[in-house]
Order: sequence, then structure tokens, then C-alpha cells
Amino acid sequence: MLRVEGLSREFGGVLAVADLSFTIAAGTVHSIIGPNGAGKTTLFNLITGVYRPSGGRVLFDGRDVTGMAPYRLAALGLSRTFQNLQIFMNMTAVENVMVGRHRHLDTRLLPALLRLPSLVRRDHAAADRAAELMRAVGLERYVGTDAASMPYGALKRLEIARALAAEPKLLLLDEPAAGLNATEKKEIGAVIRRIADTGITVVLVEHDMKMVMGLSDHILALNYGRKLAEGRPEEVARDPDVVAAYLGSHG
Repeated sequence: MLRVEGLSREFGGVLAVADLSFTIAAGTVHSIIGPNGAGKTTLFNLITGVYRPSGGRVLFDGRDVTGMAPYRLAALGLSRTFQNLQIFMNMTAVENVMVGRHRHLDTRLLPALLRLPSLVRRDHAAADRAAELMRAVGLERYVGTDAASMPYGALKRLEIARALAAEPKLLLLDEPAAGLNATEKKEIGAVIRRIADTGITVVLVEHDMKMVMGLSDHILALNYGRKLAEGRPEEVARDPDVVAAYLGSHG
């Protein structure tokens, strides 16, 4: 589903991502791990069009999408969440999720001004779908709640619901468990597994190795923007270079 070929990104002479190549098969959970500063979020930003690469290319479903604008990638079926919360705190939870359905709604000016019945029906359907997605990620108690009144752990799942509202084929999750307690991590892990079971391909950046090992079909380990190891979870966990990058080496 996704192919990265020789991807590089330079910031002021520093290579944040260096000649990186890998593939992601459809219907899998693929995790990207590495120490802080390894280039994981930069890689996500390159794939999703937030950054333009200094070299290399990205292919999605066989199509070259290198540097394509994020809204165009969303229309092709690529959705993401962010490492830091990007929630509209002045809106309700359902309205936040409805934002993710923008590409499926009637955005023409005249029907909106006239509030045509067809547009009203579609907006009601979008609100119903948003509530359904909230229930799917375990947020049924917050349907009808203002986003500003929701706890942090629930807001992380609200972002996932919003990303799902775009109906993606490929979903990129940037540290979905960051800042969560053990119970919340278990809940969000179960949400990710349910998403994968529906056939959506998931790419995960995460520091919680218990979650990564329990969810992943395939793992890519990075260090200083370069590929350190790649393979099944048990293979990567035993790789001496990965162990050294995370824990350090002696002698």
C-alpha cells in the first residue's frame, strides 16, 4: 500500500531522514520505533505532505504522492493523528469528528447559504456518523459533550475518531499512547486492534514497547534518520543494534 524509496530530508545541513526505503503491506499494523530524535515524526510529515523531501519519493497505492498536499492525500485515503493534540476546544466532541468528514460533505457556498434540504440531511447524517465513530473508539459517554470538558486520554481517542471520519485506507498514528496511564494505554491499544481488524492499514509511531510488540505485524527501527532494523517484532526486539540504541552498550 505504501512504498518509500530513498527518502531524505535535510534541515540546515542536518539529515533528519537519510536515504530511507521500506514498504508497508495492506491490512497490517506497521510500527516505527526509535529513540528521541530518530526522525520518526519527520518521516510521518514527509509521508503526509507536511514536509517536502530533499530527495526520494513516496508511493501510495502505486501512485507517486511525493510532496502532495495533505488535503489531496486525505482524498486518496491517507489520514493521520498528531503527536500533540490538535483538537478544536471551542467545538463539541461530535463537531470535532465531523471536521474529519469534510471531504464527504457538500461544501458549495450557495447550498450552504440557502440551507437546502439535501445539505441539511447530509449534515445530520454526518453528525450521526460522527457519534457512531465516537462509540467505536469507546467515547459513547462523551457524545454531546464539549471537547474542552473531556479528559486528555479521551481527547487522544477523539483524534482517532476524527481521522477515521475521513474513511481512510491508511491511518498513521503519531504516539497515540503518549501521556496516558496504563489503563488508558490498554484501551487505546484495543481501539487500534479493532481498527486494524476492519481492514484499515495502520502505521504507528510509539515509544511504549509493550504496546508495539503486542500490536505490530512488522516493525521498522530508526536511529538518526536511518534504518536500524526491520522485521517481525521478535526479530527486531533481539537485534543488537536496536538494543544498543535504546539501552546503550558497554565495552
